[in-house]
Amino acid sequence: MDHIFCCTSTLNILSLLVLLLTTRGVSGATFTFVNRCDYTVWPGILANAGSPRLDSTGFELPKDSSRSFQAPTGWSGRFWGRTNCNFDGSGSGSCLTADCGAGQVECNGLGAAPPATLAEFTLGSGGQDFYDVSLVDGYNLPMIVEGTGGSGACDSTGCISDLNQQCPSELRVGDGSACKSACEAFGSPEYCCIGEYGTPASCRPSVYSEMFKAACPRSYSYAYDDATSTFTCTGADYTLTFCPSSPSQKSSRDATPTTSATSQGSGSEYYSVSGSGSGEGESDTGSEYSVSGSDSGSGSGEAMIADGSWLAGLAMGDSPRTLSPSTFQSALIAWATLSLTLSFHFL
Repeated sequence: MDHIFCCTSTLNILSLLVLLLTTRGVSGATFTFVNRCDYTVWPGILANAGSPRLDSTGFELPKDSSRSFQAPTGWSGRFWGRTNCNFDGSGSGSCLTADCGAGQVECNGLGAAPPATLAEFTLGSGGQDFYDVSLVDGYNLPMIVEGTGGSGACDSTGCISDLNQQCPSELRVGDGSACKSACEAFGSPEYCCIGEYGTPASCRPSVYSEMFKAACPRSYSYAYDDATSTFTCTGADYTLTFCPSSPSQKSSRDATPTTSATSQGSGSEYYSVSGSGSGEGESDTGSEYSVSGSDSGSGSGEAMIADGSWLAGLAMGDSPRTLSPSTFQSALIAWATLSLTLSFHFL
C-alpha cells in the first residue's frame, strides 16, 4: 500500500513539474513603467481588438517613479508616453505630444496621435511573447523595453537616442518636441508603404528611416523593418523605461533605490523611486548611463543588452508584498524537484 501511495505521489509531482515547465500560468505578464525623464510622462495604453482592457488606459507618471500592471496570457496591445500635458483637477485636458484625443488622462480605447514612440506586445503567441519598439509613427521620447524572468533570447530593445535633437527641419514638430516620420510629414506612398509600395519588396528604407535606424538600430524604422526589430521571449515580465539615459538620472549599479508603495487598485502598484551613486555604462549610441537597483525587500536585478550596457534592473514587476509569477514558479519547481527526489529515494 505504501508503495502504491508513493508511486501515485511521484506521478502527481511529475505532472506538476511538466505543467510548471511548459506554461507561464494564468497570471500572464507584469508590465512596469519607469520614468527616468526629468519631467512627468503620461503613459497611454491601448489593447488590441479582442484583448481586455488593463487596469488603466492612461495615467500620470512623475519623474523618478514607476507603476505596474498585470496583463493576461494572450494579451496584445501598445504603450507610449505622452509629454507636455495639461490636465485639470477633474482629469480633463490634453498633451502636446502623443495625445490620444480622449480629452482626459485615461485614453479610453484611443491610440496615440503621431509622432509617438510605441512599444508593441503580443503575449504568449505560440508559447512566445513578441515585442518591439516602433518609430514608424515617429518619435517623441526615448524608451527602452527589457524582459526579466523569462527564457529564450529576451533581448532588450528600444531607442535611447534623443531624436528630437537630431530631427531634420522638415520632420520637426514645433520647437523640437517630437520628430515626425516621413510618412506623416509627406504622406507619399513610398514613405507610407501603401499602394504599389505595399509589399516588403517594393517598400524600401528611405533616407529618413535610415536616419532613425542609425540612431536606434533595434527599433522599427519603417513598416517592413521586421528582421532586426522584432524580439521574442517566453514567460517574462517587462519593464518599459522612459529616458533610460537621462543624464540627470544616472546612478551606480551598486546603488539601492528607496521605494514607497501605494496601492492603485487591483493588479497595479505605484512607487516613488530614488537612487544615487557614480559609475557609468556606455550605450551603443555613445550615450552614457547606468541605472540599477531593486524594490526594497525583493533583491536586486540587472539586465544587460548585447553590447554590454547595463540597463534598469529596477521595478521589474515584483511587488514588495507579493512574489512575481516567475519567482513563484521557480519556488514551486524547486519544491517539486525536492519532493520527487525524496519519493524515488523511498521507493
